[in-house]
Amino acid sequence: MRTLPVFIALVLLLSSCSVVKTTAKAAYSVGEFAVNTVTSPFTHDEIESIDGLSPEEAVRQGRVKNAPYVVFGKTYVPMSVDESQNYRETGLASWYGKETREKDGGHMTANGETFDPDKFSAAHKYLPLPIHVRVTNLETRQSLIVRVNDRGPFAHDRVIDLSAGAAKKLGFYQKGTARVSLEVVTQSADAGP
Repeated sequence: MRTLPVFIALVLLLSSCSVVKTTAKAAYSVGEFAVNTVTSPFTHDEIESIDGLSPEEAVRQGRVKNAPYVVFGKTYVPMSVDESQNYRETGLASWYGKETREKDGGHMTANGETFDPDKFSAAHKYLPLPIHVRVTNLETRQSLIVRVNDRGPFAHDRVIDLSAGAAKKLGFYQKGTARVSLEVVTQSADAGP
């Protein structure tokens, strides 16, 4: 008789699980049950190679976070954590949101984290992943700390792509872009090579 409540609880627990179509492996377990999932850490279809490998092979080997990568024939070499300690930059910010999330593979960032357009996150071409950056809208002087966990932007000489939530908080969501200053505020322990 005790097995019926346990069985019902297990059915309710497992009914809330979902399956994600992806390219890299991850394993999760609940009690005696183990679930293997596969994840794709790319939101940008244009990534051609990472550290000389296909994106799928780079993920398999765990070489994504700070490895050189190629987009539209151009090679990008991310900074080391040490190089990023005094990083400051001024330039144009843009934002990305639900349109990216709805793309095939758009649920994951280049760091392998789930992309949520409402969270305060960002994409940068050169900073090590993940890292935290203070972004200040130079027009409104509003400031916000975001977690850089993705690669980009790859268009129009922009220095950072913010999540829609961060763009709203900084006051340029409707405008689309804003001049910003960037400053690294912390280095993450898992941003090593």
